[in-house]
Amino acid sequence: MIVFGATGMVGMGVLRECLLAPDVSEVLVVTRTPTGVEHPKLRELVHRDFGDFGDVDFSGYDATFFCLGVSSVGMSEADYTRITYDYTLAAARRIAVQSPGSVFVYVSGAGTNRDGRQMWQRVKGRTEDDVAALELRGYAFRPGFIQPQHGARSKVRAIHVIYTVLTPVSALLVRLAPGIATSTSQLGRAMLVVARTRPEKRYWESRDIAGAR
Repeated sequence: MIVFGATGMVGMGVLRECLLAPDVSEVLVVTRTPTGVEHPKLRELVHRDFGDFGDVDFSGYDATFFCLGVSSVGMSEADYTRITYDYTLAAARRIAVQSPGSVFVYVSGAGTNRDGRQMWQRVKGRTEDDVAALELRGYAFRPGFIQPQHGARSKVRAIHVIYTVLTPVSALLVRLAPGIATSTSQLGRAMLVVARTRPEKRYWESRDIAGAR
C-alpha cells in the first residue's frame, strides 16, 4: 500500500488501519515531513516536491490511498487547485505508468461536483474525473463529517477546535447518522475493503464508507 497525507487527520487514521491489517505486508508513506511513527511494516519517503514524482519508484504496489488535502477557506482558486488537483494528478499519473491497473482511492468530499457553485466542489470534481480517466482502478471517497479516532487530529487549528467541541456528540453521529458522518477508522477499513475487492462502485458516499465490509 501507498499512503499520501499520513500526517493529516484522515491519513493518520488510514495509516493506522493499514498497519493493523494482517494482509498488508508493507506501507509506503510519501510525506513532506516525517510521521514520527515507527513500525516494521512502515517505509517512509520524505519527498519535498509533490508536483513532481518523476524520480520516485512506485512500481509493484497494489493500492494507493491519497489522503492529502486542505481546507479551501481563505485560499485562492489557484493555490487550492495546485494542492488539490495538481498534487493528486502528479502522483496518480506516475503510479498509473509504474503500477497500471492498481487501486487508487482519492479522498474527496461530500457534495463534490465539477459543475458545482463553490470553487472547492469544482476542483475536487475535476480531480475525481481526471483520476478516473487514468489506467488505474480509481475510486473517490466522499465523506461528510469525520470523527477523528485514536489520536488522529486535523493540522488546521480551526477545524481541530470544531472537532474537539463536537467530541461528545461525534460518536453518536457516526452510529446514528451514517449518511452524513463517518470516522477515521471506518475510512481506513473501507479503503482496505476496496483494495481487496475492487468493487464496481467508484464513488463512495459516507453511508457506503460506513457500511463497507
